[in-house]
Amino acid sequence: MTADTGPGIASPAGHPGRTGGSAPVQTMAVALIALPVGWLLGTASQVQQRALGPVAGYGAALAAAAALAACAALARRRAGRGPGWAAVAGWLLAGALAAWGGAGLRATALQAQALASALEGRDLVLTGVVSRMPQRGEAGWRFRFDVEQARLDGAPVALPPRVQLAWYGAAAAPRAGDRWQLTARLKAPHGTLNPHGFDYELWLWEQRVRATGYVRTGPRDAPPRRLEEGVAHPVERARQAVRDRILTTAPLVDDASARRLAGIVAALVTGDQAVIERADWDVFRATGVAHLMSISGLHITMFAWLAAGVVGALWRRAARWGWPPRFNPCLRVPAPWAALAGGVLLAAAYAVFSGWGVPAQRTVVMLASVALLRLAGLRWPWWMSWLWACAAVLALDPWALLQAGFWLSFVAVGVLFATDSGAYDVMPKAAIGRFHRLLREQAVVTLALTPLSLMLFGQASVVGLLANLVAIPWVTLVVTPLALAGVLWAPLWSAAAAALQPLAALLQWLAAWPWAQVSMAAAPWPLGAAAVAGGVLLALRWPWPLRLAGVPLVLPLLLWQPARPAPGEFDLLAADVGQGSAVLVRTAGRTLLYDAGPRYSLESDAGHRVLVPLLRALGERVDLLVLSHRDSDHTGGARAVRAMQPGAALLSSIEAGQEPPGVGPAARCRAGQRWQWDGVAFEVLHPGESDADAARSPNALSCVLRVGTARASVLLAGDIEAAQERALAAARANLRSDVLLVPHHGSRTSSSAPFLDAVRPRLALIQAGYRNRFGHPAPDVLARLHARGVRVADSPRCGAMHWSSARPDSVRCEREVAARYWRHAPP
Repeated sequence: MTADTGPGIASPAGHPGRTGGSAPVQTMAVALIALPVGWLLGTASQVQQRALGPVAGYGAALAAAAALAACAALARRRAGRGPGWAAVAGWLLAGALAAWGGAGLRATALQAQALASALEGRDLVLTGVVSRMPQRGEAGWRFRFDVEQARLDGAPVALPPRVQLAWYGAAAAPRAGDRWQLTARLKAPHGTLNPHGFDYELWLWEQRVRATGYVRTGPRDAPPRRLEEGVAHPVERARQAVRDRILTTAPLVDDASARRLAGIVAALVTGDQAVIERADWDVFRATGVAHLMSISGLHITMFAWLAAGVVGALWRRAARWGWPPRFNPCLRVPAPWAALAGGVLLAAAYAVFSGWGVPAQRTVVMLASVALLRLAGLRWPWWMSWLWACAAVLALDPWALLQAGFWLSFVAVGVLFATDSGAYDVMPKAAIGRFHRLLREQAVVTLALTPLSLMLFGQASVVGLLANLVAIPWVTLVVTPLALAGVLWAPLWSAAAAALQPLAALLQWLAAWPWAQVSMAAAPWPLGAAAVAGGVLLALRWPWPLRLAGVPLVLPLLLWQPARPAPGEFDLLAADVGQGSAVLVRTAGRTLLYDAGPRYSLESDAGHRVLVPLLRALGERVDLLVLSHRDSDHTGGARAVRAMQPGAALLSSIEAGQEPPGVGPAARCRAGQRWQWDGVAFEVLHPGESDADAARSPNALSCVLRVGTARASVLLAGDIEAAQERALAAARANLRSDVLLVPHHGSRTSSSAPFLDAVRPRLALIQAGYRNRFGHPAPDVLARLHARGVRVADSPRCGAMHWSSARPDSVRCEREVAARYWRHAPP
């Protein structure tokens, strides 16, 4: 399969370069170029909307698109052999309006399925089908549930057709395709929202999940009942069966290393990335091979090539079976055509079986495009196939445009085509030629994608070129075929796991190199786009004077640094970590992190999920980590932060021997400690020397820190309760502050009236989880704050909260700054 880089647009076989001809041919050529470009632009516009427009507007856009297409076709025919710019503009606008209107109508229909706020937190009896294979968590299973019927107190209620449920304590996983009746509590899809963070609500939106919740299994709840077995979703049932077989038939299932390798094999076969442990993902990302450890375009392409070979061989052999002429398939369909169609169809089946991710979609669409063009006797330039593949993927899933995988996949394929690297050519027979081609392809992709990786993730692998040179052929040609063949003969799964073992050892060794990966602050998107263009320019096979023109485009990304507060000023970012606390305080040249958020599970905490990506994106070097006390909702992410910031000093009230694992010893915070950074004063107000003996709970020992200048100040109060608040107010400590981090997330045991009167804040920040089980913030606490005219901002409604001493009267909410129609707005 070769990439045609000639000028031809769509011509019969044997005339690849002819662009002239009749007006209909020219009209089609213009449309084939302008339509996908317009589709990309229209999709990009739609996914940036803060709120959805009226349905009539989207319908009108579709009608206008059809009218414009008709006018453009007519205008192009009348233009004869001229440029026909009116036709180009017409087709471009038609594509944009069609994409904008179509995606808008789909989004409107999906938004109409939202869970009614009155049903949140209620015990609902659901009847439905498990529609996706469940995934194992620390305390139970998570799975998709297609709701057929729902009742509240015996009366039917309307629910979203698809919800995501957690079943804690389940002895065994529910099976995909089974129909169940169970009691569940639901809430609207709501995730943490931070700058440069993962958009959980967008992910749920793409999966068409409009509510999340958990199965009720208490003594007063009716136990879940399986009504029917295997009634639907045969593909998901098969995926679950294969995954479970791999995980249970792996050798030495009691050995942790063998279980980890079996999880990778299961991911390669079924696409379930959740079975790969977090430590392995860290290694894969550090070495730049994460794309190989899930279903990638390489795997789909390799499978298509093998499948085409098998189908072609069987087709030719079938010709010898003595068919009657009228029934002989080879006389009706030539073997090359059958091989081509069979390879694409089987590759599509594998992509569906593996979960139908964006890389799989992109590859199947590209393969199908090439196959259809060949079967039709047409040849397109590579960039046109590339454009149409992009548009087709976005037609299936418009919100894929916001996924990093979309950009990485299409930029990589585009660069390989543009550099004429031979990615789709027949490999030279000599081994040295194959190695040289692989080396060049990997070097080209690495050079082009490094700026994109820095823009999307804030980091890039330095050892990625070396790691991929070994991992790509080994995983693609050895591990993956063995893993797929294991579906037919299970012992081959053990062979695949054994083949992974030396590769895993090599990757761990490379990841341990001091400079295995580099990171930098997230730059504005224009700088990132320019750097990606510069990387592509450097990778092109042009004369070096032209290629070196890409260097000035890359340098601004590498040299850019985010703005910091002016000397004598400071800012604060209260991260959205759910039910926990984490506050970033920055001066002109120093950074303090107050608490490190909660631990969500054994495999997940606020450090890995929120703080490490946030610190990397902001380009921060933490000078001091303050852990207010030892409760896990304040220290859960400390280990990850310490691993990323080993030079940070540590200050806490945690008793000796009670430190969280991996955090290490800390200096004790004591009332009276003071220091200054860049003209900003820091003072510890609590605990005092005598408080340690009198404290009955870790909350009472919380480090209370006041940060201030002559113009504005902030009080970070940890989880102190009313007794400590009264003691601080009675001691006439310097409590007066413009901003108060409300103690104990707004618990009714804190924020007493004397304390609030002593602090007299203008703004109160509350870090709490949406619909948390503690009921924070308590209504009486909110009433006391409102009675004193205090403006309240909380993380469920605000997301991450930004405040600056230069503008002490205002707080900037991430949910307002980055509002999108799929993001939840709590009532």
